[in-house]
Amino acid sequence: MDITLSCIAVVMAAVITGVLGKFMIPFLRRLKFGQTIREEGPTWHASKQGTPTMGGLMFMIGGYAAAVICVGFLWMHSGAENQLMLVKLLGGALMAAGFGLIGFMDDYISIKKHRNLGLTEIQKLVLQFVIAGGYLFSVSLAGGTTETMIPFVGLVDLGVFYYILAALLIVGMVNAVNFTDGLDGLNSSVTLVVCLAFSVIAMMLQMKGLSVFSAAMVGALIGFLFWNANPAKVFMGDTGSLFLGGVVCALAFGVNMPILLPIVGIIYIAEIVSVVMQVTYFKLTHGKRIFKMAPIHHHFEMCGWKENKVCVVFSGVTLAVCVIAVLLVYFGG
Repeated sequence: MDITLSCIAVVMAAVITGVLGKFMIPFLRRLKFGQTIREEGPTWHASKQGTPTMGGLMFMIGGYAAAVICVGFLWMHSGAENQLMLVKLLGGALMAAGFGLIGFMDDYISIKKHRNLGLTEIQKLVLQFVIAGGYLFSVSLAGGTTETMIPFVGLVDLGVFYYILAALLIVGMVNAVNFTDGLDGLNSSVTLVVCLAFSVIAMMLQMKGLSVFSAAMVGALIGFLFWNANPAKVFMGDTGSLFLGGVVCALAFGVNMPILLPIVGIIYIAEIVSVVMQVTYFKLTHGKRIFKMAPIHHHFEMCGWKENKVCVVFSGVTLAVCVIAVLLVYFGG
């Protein structure tokens, strides 16, 4: 029944999200919630100016609706999981929604001011650390420990440093996922693969509710890709990308293996590291660049890759490392 429910969650979330696009995209157009394309981006992206943004609301609604129905059905027939797992699942979902709310505020301010800048970096970071801290605090109250599972090693107790490292990892990964949003379908396709991997891992660890929730996110992103694939009819905006970052972190901490984030999130990390390297090198050399453009997906664009090729290659790389992560858990968990 567990695998069947996960499959149902995928289909249900995909249908709800896909149908939502039929109504929400025209609604966003009427509200004039169009994307402002940054001037320093590739020149050919100028044609995307005005494409509806905040589309992340579509997969947030579709994914959560399917998850509530399917997880609720699961618990009705097999009983709810223990308190800690309940908090990890519900708290993780709330954490992701909280990051999505930050993104919504950022998008809304950008649209109202007609610029590609909403909240300041400091404002976003403060809010993000508050949300990450709230999630970690709730898990601690529910009986969570400072131990983390490392494949082939076992449980490792990090003591008080666990909370510091965990908060930094969550906020860093959320922003890394945000940097991955920049091409039609890129963030959606990469994160779809990551959520699929965590669904499999959670199922292997008998974390049924978490597995179904992750499967619902897979379906929601499939439904969103129907509208977001090149040429995109809607963008997810920071609303969607920050939400997805929260989902990925919630899943990793839900299975108590945040160590998997640098593996399954190798593309996210490459994106944010490319920006850090570019900015640092630019300042140190007074104008020289390592990449033709950062984040790194724009570098490949400048090298002549089409958007679809970047999405396929980046998703393929993600699939390969996700298979490695699943095998690490299977043999070393």
